[in-house]
Amino acid sequence: MKNLLTCIFLVSSIVATAQADFNNVLAAGVDDAERFTTSYMEPLSESVVYSISTGWYNTADAKPLGGFEISIIGNITGFKNKSNKKTFILDPNDYQNLDFVENPGVAREVSTALGDIEGTEVFVESQVAGLTVRETFDLPSGLSGEGVDFVPSGYVQGSVGLIKGTEIKARFLPKMKYEDASIGLIGFGLQHDFTKLLPADKILPVAISAIIGYTSISGDYDLSNAKLIEGENQRIEAKINSWAFGGVVSTKLPIINFYGGVNYISGKSVTDVLGTYRVTSGPFASETYTDPFTITKKVSGVTGTIGTKLKLGFFRLNAEYSLGEFNTATVGVNFGFR
Repeated sequence: MKNLLTCIFLVSSIVATAQADFNNVLAAGVDDAERFTTSYMEPLSESVVYSISTGWYNTADAKPLGGFEISIIGNITGFKNKSNKKTFILDPNDYQNLDFVENPGVAREVSTALGDIEGTEVFVESQVAGLTVRETFDLPSGLSGEGVDFVPSGYVQGSVGLIKGTEIKARFLPKMKYEDASIGLIGFGLQHDFTKLLPADKILPVAISAIIGYTSISGDYDLSNAKLIEGENQRIEAKINSWAFGGVVSTKLPIINFYGGVNYISGKSVTDVLGTYRVTSGPFASETYTDPFTITKKVSGVTGTIGTKLKLGFFRLNAEYSLGEFNTATVGVNFGFR
């Protein structure tokens, strides 16, 4: 359960910390640790960007002045069939100290934070005071290895209509804390309905809108109680930002409507590994690292969305599916007046 909640928290290398012995990773030296952790975490960071970039619209028909809607939105971003996101090629020639126990020096696939490859044994070896010191350990598996093949996200979102087909939006997840982890989300959006500018708007069967939305999710994970490695003030701080630019078309029927959109996604994740870490095993034993590294990942891509919305008075229910580098299913429970 804790690993699943950590997945929901999900801001970059938190999952890596939950599944890997940090002492082992740093036993390879800080440069190798940073290189491995960056490759391990990249697909996870990418999936989060796609997950939090959805849910900005459920119609192209902007609300009139004073119209509003409050929504509870949940997303599931799946990666079950994304084999290319579950592994990466680890080439020992790109590392200073890390190598495979089996077939050393030969590149092979290893698990990312989304993967399920287990039992990949590696070693770190170096000369210390004229003696060969060797440390052997297993690389971490990923979420699929624990039976989790999706990345969830959720938030509360509000929309208010202004004049001339313009609608403003805001999304929010209050700071939530579970044991040593915490997470919060905030976002703002703007939608403009071009068909509202046409004289025949009232009789047109469809609406066409443009939408822009910004989402920021941030969190921290206190490593002090995990006792992964000796040190002080150990923590991970992470922030993921995304921009979504979309064009959407929808029908304008009284009860059931359908909508579709094309979106451009751009995002960035920054994860800081902070605090003091003292390695206690391997050739780098007794080494001390302070704020050892930062992991940065930039993401961009195009998605297509198709959805439907049911309206029954103040109550509305919508469901949609977005196709892209990562596919996301979204459900929204909405209450509003227009």
